[in-house]
Amino acid sequence: MAGTETAAARYTGTRVHRVEDPRLLQGRGTFVDDISRPGMLHACFVRSPFARARIRGVDATAALAVPGVRAVFTAADLNPGVHEQWYTSMGKDVPDTPRPPLADGEARFAGDPVALVVATDRYVAEDAVDLVDVDYEPLPPVVDYVAGRGAEPLVHEAYAGNVAGALGGPVSDDLAGAFESAAYDVRATIHQQAYAPVPIETRGMVADWSGEELTVWAATQAPHEVRMFLARLLGIAEHQVRVIMRDTGGGFGQKVMPMREDMCVALAATKLPAAVKWIEDRRENLMSAGMARHEHGDARMGFDDEGRIVAAYIDHVQDIGAYPTPWPVGTAAAVGMLFPGPYRVPKAGFLTTSVFSNTSGRAAYRGPWQFESLAREVLLDIAARRMGMDPIELRRRNLLRRDELPCPNPNGMPYSDITPLETFEQALAMLDYDAFRREQAAAREAGRNLGVGTCTYVEPTTSAMPYYGTEGATIRIEPSGKINVYVAGGSTGNSLETAVVQLTADALGVEIADVRTIQGDTAVTPFGAGTGGSRSGSMLAGAVTETAALLRERIVAIAAQRLEASPDDIELAESHARVRGTPTAAVSLAEIADIAYFKPHKLPVGIPAGLEASARYQARPPVIWANATHVCTCEVNAVTGAVTLLRYIVGEDCGPMINPNVVEGQIAGGTVQGIGGVLYEHLVYDDDGNPLTTTFMDYLLPTATEVPLIEYGHVETPAPGPGGFKGVGEGGAIGAPPAVVNAIADALAPFGVEITRLPLTPAAIVELLDPQR
Repeated sequence: MAGTETAAARYTGTRVHRVEDPRLLQGRGTFVDDISRPGMLHACFVRSPFARARIRGVDATAALAVPGVRAVFTAADLNPGVHEQWYTSMGKDVPDTPRPPLADGEARFAGDPVALVVATDRYVAEDAVDLVDVDYEPLPPVVDYVAGRGAEPLVHEAYAGNVAGALGGPVSDDLAGAFESAAYDVRATIHQQAYAPVPIETRGMVADWSGEELTVWAATQAPHEVRMFLARLLGIAEHQVRVIMRDTGGGFGQKVMPMREDMCVALAATKLPAAVKWIEDRRENLMSAGMARHEHGDARMGFDDEGRIVAAYIDHVQDIGAYPTPWPVGTAAAVGMLFPGPYRVPKAGFLTTSVFSNTSGRAAYRGPWQFESLAREVLLDIAARRMGMDPIELRRRNLLRRDELPCPNPNGMPYSDITPLETFEQALAMLDYDAFRREQAAAREAGRNLGVGTCTYVEPTTSAMPYYGTEGATIRIEPSGKINVYVAGGSTGNSLETAVVQLTADALGVEIADVRTIQGDTAVTPFGAGTGGSRSGSMLAGAVTETAALLRERIVAIAAQRLEASPDDIELAESHARVRGTPTAAVSLAEIADIAYFKPHKLPVGIPAGLEASARYQARPPVIWANATHVCTCEVNAVTGAVTLLRYIVGEDCGPMINPNVVEGQIAGGTVQGIGGVLYEHLVYDDDGNPLTTTFMDYLLPTATEVPLIEYGHVETPAPGPGGFKGVGEGGAIGAPPAVVNAIADALAPFGVEITRLPLTPAAIVELLDPQR
């Protein structure tokens, strides 16, 4: 009905202060380590010091003799209680890789949990860990996934050649012929090192079993996923599991799905008379919370004599460690499917292979398909130099324009509502590309090495996948007229609370101060998939829109009767219902709520008592796409290998912005992670599989000192979903690595080097410039 419309949006699209910041800045947040339960016990893991070893036996006698130790669990105690473990996001019928709670018979990486000690406090538990005597027989490990592919020993006996699986193949007809007829056939093998999400808050869980119900406080991005997983793990009904997520200090994919330690804590809680808390320390996080990005690809592109792409192919191989989470073969397919990127590519194909190794298992990390952009964009710069062309001009000749869409890429991905060429030109204009080239030439004359690099990418955000493609909300207008919005949650610093409050205030035409949101408690919130895949903004907008529409109709009906007006003439704004054109004829939302709850006899016919509604949104577009261009300039010291970033520009199209502050914060966070992945971060193992970077003394992260001010440009192309919103959470981490690599390669172009291997530490750059040094 026409009267259910609200006045123009007041809050969506504005730089509203984050509603969660006051409690966080005052130290009033509630993280897992803040949770305390009566008689709570503390858990600590005994971890394998070997990358691969047979476990001959575990003797816990000395540990159990320590005052305060309540239990020591081994695989014999916990693993038999495990029921099916499939992950909702992957689907029940998807094959999965092994994932026992505790190492059973064989430890498969250094840090593999072998036993769980539970004691009255963390200090006692940690001391007792050193007293658990594990009889190990060291075995030769597979440390190098490249050498381990197709060879022995096997990480898991069931997987021949250490291959978990492969997907892909030539997608386009006569792909080989397209390469054969190409004027230029450019190939390069791009290698990326292992690095990790490294959230500020490490993993953690408190599990409390009452005998009938398991209550869990979790650091998670997806509380409902945790509930379903633990219910299946324990073989109990979902309504016997309650998961509570309050504040979570970053996740970046690492906290989407429960891992083996979470399984152990939940299983142990069912065997003990008190709650069990486990808080991961930083060393554990870097050893065993999962690595990402360790992969390489043989990338190939064919071009005609004018530099137009005629074919693209990538043979991608990724290291998945010993116990990947989730099924890695399916997630790796996105690398191949997206390799053509935002370019006109008539023919393409791919192959992606997942290989086990005796290292920490592969885990989800912001933009898990990121390698497709790294390989493609680095290859494009290499191709441009080999062809004697400016990399910018090569991209201009091949980038898709908005007016060419919708269209599928050659692998069948249905592109729509993106602006690759437009964001590209915007970012270059912000830089003043021609002026930079003049500055670069002058600097080279003076002996300084300046460079510029770009990356243009397209990324899938919300999709119509059955699990990720639906989201619910419950909105309750209280008798006072104040509003509570219940959503599944998963906010890990990405401001879902603020987004929901902004969207609801506009959807109901109320003051933003009148709205609060409740998230992260599976006992009271609607089912939802949580934070992942840059889905939250558009999906929450859909859920709020669907639910608010039900309430608006009731509010308008009550107001129309109270004001003796037609429902078509009612307008909702500033927490009031007004007769359009007659500002003095108004009734407050509090008065409407009073009628709805306390005077039901005054309600219009057919309008139920109360003002509470629940609804679900189901995504209809197969994929909502976002795109961006990153531009980086740098200076490289050819003597020391030091890289100084000078300017960093992002031209982004994530559709209309719910909150520009939040959007830019998300872009910045991902960009800094991508910069770290090129210049600083590296999970290093020695030849025996020992991790060498398990503290922040060894595992380096970028700080504000190393990162320049990030400049933002925005192109707003509405998506086909509610509000036209797209996702933005992962893009920075996708676009930054190739932009930084290409900037360094451009700075070093006069030296005739090609960069195909990361990270680009000072030592690595010096070696590139002088292999004999």
